[in-house]
Amino acid sequence: MREGALADLRFGIVGLGLMGREFASAAARWIHLNDFDIRPAIVAVCDANASAFGWFKSNIPTIDFITTDYRELLDREDIDAIYCAVPHNLHEQLYTDIIRAGKHLLAEKPFGIDLAANRKILEAIQSNPKPLVRCASEFPFYPGGISIIHALLKEDFGQIIEVECGYLHSSDINPQKLINWKRITEFNGEYGCMGDLGMHVLHIPLRFGWFPHRVHAQLAKIVKERPDGKGKMVPCGTWDNATIFGEVEVASKGERFPITLHTKRIAPGETNTWFIRILGMRRSMAFSTKYPKTLQVMEYEPGGIQAWQQIDLGYQSAYPTITAGIFEFGFTDAILQMWAAFCDELTNGREKMRQPFYCATPEEAHQSHLIFTQALASSREGRN
Repeated sequence: MREGALADLRFGIVGLGLMGREFASAAARWIHLNDFDIRPAIVAVCDANASAFGWFKSNIPTIDFITTDYRELLDREDIDAIYCAVPHNLHEQLYTDIIRAGKHLLAEKPFGIDLAANRKILEAIQSNPKPLVRCASEFPFYPGGISIIHALLKEDFGQIIEVECGYLHSSDINPQKLINWKRITEFNGEYGCMGDLGMHVLHIPLRFGWFPHRVHAQLAKIVKERPDGKGKMVPCGTWDNATIFGEVEVASKGERFPITLHTKRIAPGETNTWFIRILGMRRSMAFSTKYPKTLQVMEYEPGGIQAWQQIDLGYQSAYPTITAGIFEFGFTDAILQMWAAFCDELTNGREKMRQPFYCATPEEAHQSHLIFTQALASSREGRN
């Protein structure tokens, strides 16, 4: 960060697609945050496709530098941090170059197309420890996710019985949907839906040490070819759906429990659903973005009644905003909260953050790679 500019962070964006636009638009909504003395500004953007610049030129007045070469962006001393959203095959080169340039980095998952690429990114971080590097994962910042996180921090669950998490959508249920890079192994990686969706599912479990040491996976390629937009049908090489079954061992407590992880691009009826369900001997909790105001809670005392409560949360965010609690929280709000957490940790340090939940770390992204690699091995060896 530039000396004397603790309240102002100058961001560049590399990759101006869907998530690049979502991230940039969050800057325009920064005034929604209450008493937040960190002010980010989008000052530079980069995309290899110059046709992507139009929307940014029209809507982001703070931009003063545009380029098709990300290296030109990295050479600028007036840029503090980068948000990077590019296909997985580009992660290793771009992320390592950004880190070596000394820029703070908030970047999209999975942090490398495969485990080897992910290790190269970790090596760059270890050799350049000053930049703050975090992996994007916004869904746990929903009020229901934050409520569950606070309960986990208080250790209110007692002995954990079982955990289930998932990220489901159904946009690929249409077999006539044109193929894109996420359906091509060369660009998306062999992980398929796991690499694309899995960090959202694993963010909370890994934060609390629930790394499954034994993994079995059921992987499915449902739509095996798609139109290419030029009159031909071409192969779909990546996995559409994955269910990973694992076992977590908490050695310090002498406990073991099953964990189930779902990442699915073909889940009928699911537009874009993130959910988590934790069952414990003293407390159980569940939340789904399908019902963004509803938190399910069951508190149990020995011999007492077992009854799930449906709690209407309303708008209760990690970082307070001007939005009244009677309104519903949504995806754009989650992006804003995640970015606030990144800026908070960058400016104040983890120990002095305004709230305790920080963005996914490179180490957690690495753990996700270990899980996905085991899942691929399970599928190849027929251990489904």
